[in-house]
Amino acid sequence: MLEETQDTEEIIERVAALDIGKAEVVCCTRVPREGFPGRRMQEVVTYPTMTRSLLGMCDHLRCLGVSRVVMEATSDYWRPAFYLLEAAGFEVWLVNARDVKHLPGRPKTDKLDAVWLAKIAERQMIRPSFVPPREIRVLRDLTRYRTDLVVARTSEKQRVEKLLEDAQIKVTAVATDIFGPSGRDMLAALIAGERDPKVLAQYARRRLRAKLAELEEAFTGHFTDHHAFLLAKMLGRIDAINADIASLDARIGAEVDPYADAIAR
Repeated sequence: MLEETQDTEEIIERVAALDIGKAEVVCCTRVPREGFPGRRMQEVVTYPTMTRSLLGMCDHLRCLGVSRVVMEATSDYWRPAFYLLEAAGFEVWLVNARDVKHLPGRPKTDKLDAVWLAKIAERQMIRPSFVPPREIRVLRDLTRYRTDLVVARTSEKQRVEKLLEDAQIKVTAVATDIFGPSGRDMLAALIAGERDPKVLAQYARRRLRAKLAELEEAFTGHFTDHHAFLLAKMLGRIDAINADIASLDARIGAEVDPYADAIAR
């Protein structure tokens, strides 16, 4: 026998969903209809992604009493809207597009996409992705940019090695690190116009001096002024990146200082 249950549909009463593009944000807001229990009212508005327009959207959502705003993680376009809504005090959910796309009935247009996202958000059929607090986001920006710089420096060092190979300078086959003190002195001498393999080999220091004969053989090549010009540019870029990395290290150190105890643990 069928029996009536006491279950009630749990709906977020005042919710908004954003479909975010580079130039526009489609915002669908769904709220209860006053005096008609169980009925809903809906509004779909398109806003430019400029800051003033997004602040106006925040004010309008606040007037409607919206408590939760949901958006998909679309490229990096979600960040301005997310941060402004977060600062305005809304409960902001960033949802993974991979999770959302598996739900049936998703339309193709931006307007309908925002409506559909609002409907599944009010029924709590989605879950938010983790978005770290502002302090950790700042630290992430610094560490990720540092990683990019390390990758760029590695690429520039590889260009130096290819350039030396092009000039038949085989020093990388003898010295494990041509960007150490000995290697940089040798490269600087090449740029300055020194071409004598014996003179270049004498720039070796410490354990590398045990390989003077091999270094003389390695520096016997066809290094031209063209190679010197390019090598100077490449080393200049490497030095500039090194300086930027050192500056980032100092800034990262300052940012993680409040977490010194946690890092020590």
